[in-house]
Amino acid sequence: MKSYIFYFLMAFAILSCEKESKEAAEIAKMEVDFVVERFDRAFASASIDELPKLKETFPFMFPKKYKDSFWIAQKQDTLQLELYEETRKQFNAFSKGKLEIEDLFKHLKYYFKAFKVPRVITTTSSVDYRNKVIITDTIALISLDTYLGEEHHFYGGIQNYIRRSMKPEQIVVDMAVKYAQKYSYQPKRKTLLDEFVYAGKLLYFMDKVIPFKTDAEKISYTEEELDWARANEEYIWRYFVDRELLYSTDSKLPNRFINPAPFSKFYLEEIDGESPGRIGQYIGWQIVRSYMENNDVGLQEMLNETTENIFNKAKFKPRR
Repeated sequence: MKSYIFYFLMAFAILSCEKESKEAAEIAKMEVDFVVERFDRAFASASIDELPKLKETFPFMFPKKYKDSFWIAQKQDTLQLELYEETRKQFNAFSKGKLEIEDLFKHLKYYFKAFKVPRVITTTSSVDYRNKVIITDTIALISLDTYLGEEHHFYGGIQNYIRRSMKPEQIVVDMAVKYAQKYSYQPKRKTLLDEFVYAGKLLYFMDKVIPFKTDAEKISYTEEELDWARANEEYIWRYFVDRELLYSTDSKLPNRFINPAPFSKFYLEEIDGESPGRIGQYIGWQIVRSYMENNDVGLQEMLNETTENIFNKAKFKPRR
């Protein structure tokens, strides 16, 4: 009996590897054609006389409520000039970023046949780290001044857990998150489990569309934080189950376990200081991964599935 199970598992693993290899080959063949339009450079180098032409090329970058005098003042502002210079130094070439974005687009095109490659435009935003990337059906806008590196002096007043993701390697991750939100269905989230599963959907989406990134990069953890989450997975899960929090509608719970924070708030002295923030996102990720491993469903089907069905069919068991 044991031999039968062993050979069955071996055969399943071989078939899975063959499927993944075939899928990877098909994704590599996907054609995506785009250039990275450097609005940040174009605006910084344009003369005042060239502003009208720049407006024609990038009309959405010039809200009508602002007169030309505003843009002229921006070009002469010392802080803006320093932003442009620091961005130019960090992103003089954008070759690696473009390659990663191209890889993302290939995966999106493979999994979502209706996906259209957008215009990719870089800009600066006075370090608006809450809107580092903006995605629409036709445009992907990247604020390069929010990716200068976590130790950059521009970020001195920003908390460490936020600053940590303000680096070039995070650009494609943030883009993938925005596309995950665009393609994921989730009705109004009422319970903590709803929050877990929705976050898990977004992270599993990244498993599929940016597989070249590590798990730590996808969830914006350090490797040490990810190791802590894995090592304490059973304890964390038992905490939520024993306290009957999964189906709780307490509005304070997302801030404790889902939203960005320096640590997760268990209100337990022995682990609060050690835990990474957003631990509920990590747990939701493992639930969705378990669901995908135990059910023959595609990415789009999973993204449109309900919390109840995902959780009931996941057969989730935390690491011991």
